[in-house]
Amino acid sequence: MADAPQIPDEAEVRARWNGFAWTDENQRRANEILARYPKGREQSASIPFLDLAQRQVGAETGTQGWLPIPVIEFVARQIGVAYIRVYEVATFYTMFNLAPVGRYHVQVCGTTPCLLRGSDDVLAACKNKGLNKGKTTPDGLFTLTEVECLGSCASAPMVQINDDNYEDLDYDRTMAILNALEAGENPKAGTQEPGRHTVEPYGGVTTLTAMVDENHDYRSEWAA
Repeated sequence: MADAPQIPDEAEVRARWNGFAWTDENQRRANEILARYPKGREQSASIPFLDLAQRQVGAETGTQGWLPIPVIEFVARQIGVAYIRVYEVATFYTMFNLAPVGRYHVQVCGTTPCLLRGSDDVLAACKNKGLNKGKTTPDGLFTLTEVECLGSCASAPMVQINDDNYEDLDYDRTMAILNALEAGENPKAGTQEPGRHTVEPYGGVTTLTAMVDENHDYRSEWAA
């Protein structure tokens, strides 16, 4: 289950983040985002603006990023809506962090397909690496969260770490990924199963085999 965020003291948060404003580059991106929506529909920019703000906070803190209350208020002012309208969005989607996280936010899927395929082993690797659910490691490197389905059921168990999914995991593969990140390396994202590229069956594809190496138009064959 998802863990409740430990939101820091508001006075400290406001002292640090009350003056939040877009960087020059992010102001350009914000202008591009807002231009996608008709006049009067600026609230539609809530999600991309929150994402942009979270990434800016992450860049400023050397972490995956989070959304302090003053930053959410800033986003609300930018799109001209009441704060609560943006707060509703930030609290609904787990892609938004309401409390500080580490440089790497390790989100382990604990829903049924991942559980049946060994997510307990993934969590065991995290625990033995010093990660505890809902906590950030003392060095600020990892935050561990158990979440609901992340949509990679065909390659379960999996974790999402920042923007990347790591799939077909077991204890050793999970430990290897965490060790690589700790060493400053960039482990291969996606499936960790040798010879598997996406979510094709183990042993290779069994249908639409002509599509393996090139685009193939099956329509004439179906018509026959």
